[in-house]
Amino acid sequence: MKKLKIYLDTSVISFVFADDAPEKQAITCEFFDYYLDKYNVFISDLVLAEIEQTQDDLLKSKLKNVVKKYKLEILQTNENDQQNIFNLAQKYIDNKIITEKYFDDAIHIATTTYYNFDILLSWNFKHIANIVKQIEVNKINQSENFIKELYLLNPMEVIYNEEK
Repeated sequence: MKKLKIYLDTSVISFVFADDAPEKQAITCEFFDYYLDKYNVFISDLVLAEIEQTQDDLLKSKLKNVVKKYKLEILQTNENDQQNIFNLAQKYIDNKIITEKYFDDAIHIATTTYYNFDILLSWNFKHIANIVKQIEVNKINQSENFIKELYLLNPMEVIYNEEK
């Protein structure tokens, strides 16, 4: 069976260190330790940029180490693709699926759409990982001739009950 293609937004990496949310932290660590190899997993330059914006230097270093430790593959984009992704993200904004203030979230979604990912994995329930956003995003995607349905999920939804 073909491995599903998953894009991780920055929240998934961040929750490895979310001591204030122990259940989500445990699920995130379980995903990285036991399920990562079951998928083709990618991050983007935007994820790296968001990590760079982390104010706490120790946390920033830890986040970078997660990327290295798990050998997260960085999606390579060219200038033309970036413009197409930007235009698609703007459609999500124009259609009030994502607000202008959270344009980077729209970029994460547009990136996964443009590159035909199966899943965008996020702990961001408000702007990304929720069924209403998923339905609305897929409507826009279909109107823009992106036929493949995109699933906006959280890590709990990709961990299966099987022997590790």
